[in-house]
Amino acid sequence: MNEWTEIKATGRRELLDTMCAVMSMIDAQIQIEDYGDLDELMLDGVYGDLIDESVKNADREHASVSVYVPRERSAGEALSFVRERFSALGADVTVGAVGVSEEDWAETWKQYYHPIKVGRAVIVPAWENYDPEPGEITVTMDPGMAFGTGTHETTRLVIGLIDKYLKRGGRVLDLGCGSGILSICASKLGAGSCFAYDIDPTAVRIAGENARANGTDNVVCGVSDLLASVDKGGAYDLIVANIVADIILRMAGEVGDFLAPGGTLIVSGIIDERAHEVTDAFSALGYSVAEKVHENGWCAAALARR
Repeated sequence: MNEWTEIKATGRRELLDTMCAVMSMIDAQIQIEDYGDLDELMLDGVYGDLIDESVKNADREHASVSVYVPRERSAGEALSFVRERFSALGADVTVGAVGVSEEDWAETWKQYYHPIKVGRAVIVPAWENYDPEPGEITVTMDPGMAFGTGTHETTRLVIGLIDKYLKRGGRVLDLGCGSGILSICASKLGAGSCFAYDIDPTAVRIAGENARANGTDNVVCGVSDLLASVDKGGAYDLIVANIVADIILRMAGEVGDFLAPGGTLIVSGIIDERAHEVTDAFSALGYSVAEKVHENGWCAAALARR
């Protein structure tokens, strides 16, 4: 087995900054392939005779950004994470695992995925058995091609905040639900109803399958581009959005229309460097920061309307 898996994103050159920003969420060390300026350099005589023929014939209109995931981490989780982030951003970017078929990593990474305890919740892989301790609730997950196993810092941070701020019997809205893990946790922690949305139909299908496998029949899954198709049958006591800072900022002015009086908005998928940018934007809209939590360079925040 390879010691490292290369996750590579490819898109038009004008998306390079976006690709770098998303891929750096997996690892700060990124590798960029961009030959857009090569013709100009060759015309100026810079390195012209030293450039390999294959490089001279490289695509000038597209660029690629790669990160390398060690085998003890889930390449599948990383791949699903960046795919969902690009999808949420509306960026036409192709992402794949170089030199490894998706069927291979979809199976091999499972050996590194074991039960994960987050507060009262224990996330258990569907292929493992687990005997819960008194007071624990178990969430059985098979993420398939969707993001959300509990191994990523952002998922754990949000689950911890859900456990703390969820109103028993309340309505929960999960934006960018991925595997459905957050809605299922909320349901098992006492939510009355959960509405889980994702722009990716595959993620919505997987979330529905996971909800049924957990017996959480109060979790309703649907396709929506952020808030566009969200059920407006009533306000939500808790809204969670584990997406990416740019998308959270984009919907900041609208999401409050869906939040019940006294409700809580939990946002994550935010790197520490951008945490103040997000919380400042919501403060300007009349929110107060009830709590911020951090882990390994990631931030999640619980926000309340003043």
